[in-house]
Amino acid sequence: MTPNEFKEDVLLIAKKMGLNPKEIHLRQMKRKLASCSSNGRLTFDPTILNEPEETRLKIILHELLHLKYPNHGKMFKRLLETYLKEEIRYRREFS
Repeated sequence: MTPNEFKEDVLLIAKKMGLNPKEIHLRQMKRKLASCSSNGRLTFDPTILNEPEETRLKIILHELLHLKYPNHGKMFKRLLETYLKEEIRYRREFS
């Protein structure tokens, strides 16, 4: 997957979720694979491009959900699980 394809994928998923990230960046990160700033910037480590699709989806959904839920409470965890199942089902159905 190319960086541009990845960014397009993030935007497509965000649109399905009714979210609008302000910026999407790929840059080397020391301690984690992704982050979400309070002003709506999503940053992903480029190594995410080599992760299996399901892992990549979970990371993308996790960061997108932080645009609405800044913590990892029960609602966050339930929504992450739900969105992940739906996105995997959608991709299997239409790929």
